[in-house]
Amino acid sequence: MRRSLAALFALLMLAGGAEASGLAQLKAFLEGAKSGRATFRQSVMAKGARAPQESSGTFTFQRPGRFRWSYEKPYEQLIVGDGAKLWIYDRDLNQVIVRRQDATLGASPAALLAGDNALERNFEITEAGKAQGVELVDARPRSPETGIDRVRIGFRDNLPRTMELHDALGNVTTLTFDGFERNVAIDAAQFAFVPPKGADVVGE
Repeated sequence: MRRSLAALFALLMLAGGAEASGLAQLKAFLEGAKSGRATFRQSVMAKGARAPQESSGTFTFQRPGRFRWSYEKPYEQLIVGDGAKLWIYDRDLNQVIVRRQDATLGASPAALLAGDNALERNFEITEAGKAQGVELVDARPRSPETGIDRVRIGFRDNLPRTMELHDALGNVTTLTFDGFERNVAIDAAQFAFVPPKGADVVGE
């Protein structure tokens, strides 16, 4: 019988140990971090590509379901989830794509970090050991429609430090989070998006 995340957490705490396991740190993050912000570095290695595509930016969230994912280098793109709709703004194209948030996020980093704590409903979660100073957790989507095969999250000090996504096409996206702050005051305007004047809006 598969134990629940809460049951595993309890067993791990009873077992003791110098460092909390990945599952214990995941639980602590989901229950303890109601808001947060960090910078990120992203590397996407497409299947068959010779070199990865690199980008960086900032990430802000407030549970449940509100987030702002801002790419700043090498090009600017903004992704905002206001709890109901997901807005994707490409500054260079002056184009906005809007979708229903609950039907779009799937197994994205934003869904895992800023969701409603219902990970066990949407993912099968298991311990994945330790590597390079972080405790690892694997999350496999229960639905094949997400397009994601597996997500591996690395925790240290009850905060996510790394994330690796393997999609159904064989592409691998690696994220590294720096300067992670939890439970900080965040202006609600960060999670509101109004399409710029003259922008081409596609979607709902």
